[in-house]
Amino acid sequence: METPELTAVENIPLLEVIGLQSEPRESPDGSSQHDDGTPGSHSEDRTGNPSGSVKLRLYLSHFLSTWNSRVFEFGAVLYLASIFPSTLLPMSVYAVARAASAILFSPAVGRYIDTKDRLHVVRLSIVIQRTVVAASCALFWLLEVSKQLPDYVQYLALSLLSLLACAEKLSSIMNLVSVEKDWVVVVAGDNMDALGALNAQMRRIDLACKLIGPLMIALIDGFSTKLAILVNLGMNVASVPVEYFAIALVYNRDQALRRPKAAPFANFSEHQIPHTYFERFRSSFLAWLQQLRAYSRHLAFLPSFAGATLYFTVLSFAGQMVTYLISAGYSSTYVGIARTASVILEIAATWAAPLVMTRIGPIRAGAWFSTWQTVCLAIGTAIFWQAPSSVLSASGLVVGTILSRVGLRGFELAVQIVVQEEVASDERGSFSAVEASWQNLFELCAFASTIIFSKPSQFHWPVIMSLIATCSASIMYAGFVRARRGHLVHLSDCVESKRRKRSDRGEEHEQMLEEA
Repeated sequence: METPELTAVENIPLLEVIGLQSEPRESPDGSSQHDDGTPGSHSEDRTGNPSGSVKLRLYLSHFLSTWNSRVFEFGAVLYLASIFPSTLLPMSVYAVARAASAILFSPAVGRYIDTKDRLHVVRLSIVIQRTVVAASCALFWLLEVSKQLPDYVQYLALSLLSLLACAEKLSSIMNLVSVEKDWVVVVAGDNMDALGALNAQMRRIDLACKLIGPLMIALIDGFSTKLAILVNLGMNVASVPVEYFAIALVYNRDQALRRPKAAPFANFSEHQIPHTYFERFRSSFLAWLQQLRAYSRHLAFLPSFAGATLYFTVLSFAGQMVTYLISAGYSSTYVGIARTASVILEIAATWAAPLVMTRIGPIRAGAWFSTWQTVCLAIGTAIFWQAPSSVLSASGLVVGTILSRVGLRGFELAVQIVVQEEVASDERGSFSAVEASWQNLFELCAFASTIIFSKPSQFHWPVIMSLIATCSASIMYAGFVRARRGHLVHLSDCVESKRRKRSDRGEEHEQMLEEA
């Protein structure tokens, strides 16, 4: 008679069973080996810097993924505006569907990341994302060249585009979480300086793609929307082989990345494994609730949730704030200059943050950067409310927002390192995916704030909401710092220093009296 344990193992995919059978074992000479005789990952020196070739290929794969994602994300807005010129409804439906899919299904993506082979996960995300973007571009092109189609055909195509956008968003999250939250940590090993440098460089790549990608596709779209769609499609297809094999070279050159993860259902009996669709749905829903509960009880919850709360903002030179600035009298040229200045400071923060974290540690650095961001936004908001003219009030908000971006990016890097240190390797996918769900939910709330207060004269209310969210994030992170360090400021050191100075003065005074 079969035991439940053996039956459960038979339901696990073959690769995962092999992974379970190839755990590192102790060899006679004391080194760690797998059953096939290959050296185990524990035999590696994980304290040195990653090799230049590994980092270069990791950066290349991340650049291509981020570049294509940013270009398509912004390009889709332009394409929809050209196809549906007289209404904002298609753009709203498209954006809400994309964000809702991330909120609902990111935890499932996280579970998949935690239980599958690292290379398989990233390659699958590449293939899905590129295929979906190619199909979307083809559909955008057909709608652009056939603008006289019946309304029901156009809205049917919009529904299909929205579904494709959901798949693109989820595959983008899969790639981002896998590479930034897991691969980077494994490649850096135990070298915290290398981890900080990798995180900073990945963030620079993100910011550069965020600035240059939308600008490039917007310039092409200004000349011809059809040409912009074809360029988007061409870049998307051309990057597939490079990205696909670059990430494989990173995987093959770092043995720690090849370490097998825990197999799903390994500890379940046969009757616990879902079979019917209802059981699978119930199991998925319970797993989703369990992930939310585990996230909220994790030691890294407060810094992670504080970082997610910052997505509830209209002070970011995105669509809402740009629209207000133009209505307040700013020209598109001045808006572009302000946006460029903001990105330059954000990139500068990715150089400054690792230096600060090296000197005082990531936990204290996060508190410093969070305070800087809150103070800058508070001053900018105060000027925005009190300035006598609309241009002057908008300018105060612009300057405060630009300066606050240093604190934002520094805080994000500090929180990222804290989370990477606190979250176990077999939980990184689930934890980061739940975090991504909260990020998208707060981003959706920011859009809702400008839908409710849609007039430029009402923009001060979304601004106040954004400041409250920033202050809340700073308070939550301060609670984490106090719980971890026992204090927020070294008041005891300051008091001790003053006491020591008084003591020194007293001794000098006594010596002077004795000499007299």
